[in-house]
Amino acid sequence: MAVEDVLRLAHVLGATVLFGTGVGIAFFMVMAVRTREPRIVAHVAGIVVIADTVFTATAVVLQPLTGYWLARSIGWPLNEGWIILSLVLYVIVGLFWLPVVWIQIRLRNMARHAAAKAAPLPPAFYRLYRIWVAFGFPAFFAVVAIFWLMLTKPALF
Repeated sequence: MAVEDVLRLAHVLGATVLFGTGVGIAFFMVMAVRTREPRIVAHVAGIVVIADTVFTATAVVLQPLTGYWLARSIGWPLNEGWIILSLVLYVIVGLFWLPVVWIQIRLRNMARHAAAKAAPLPPAFYRLYRIWVAFGFPAFFAVVAIFWLMLTKPALF
């Protein structure tokens, strides 16, 4: 197997982990919050924080590295329009993801506190949760756009 094949595989796997973990986290968190049960929300949010730390954060670091090495190995100029736009979108995803990580930790902590007190989730939880949901949409569509750019490599500028 050629170096380019290994790099391409690593890059695609990293993109898959980023996308799959993001969609999975969103699904399980939404389903947990729909129960309105603090114990369930606390448990799922705890797993979400771990998954984001283990899988998403690792892929976030490795993805640009494998992309760079792959581009250099194949000979793609880094100033190609589709590469530049992919990187811009990647930064946008990061700008939405970083606050989401903090929000997930806060949501977990609020749910744990409510569960320990046998109280309902507080209104502040739902306000923060709505921000968490809202931040997911631009990040999701930006990742989809990056996939499209990687697959089509359009001549942009």
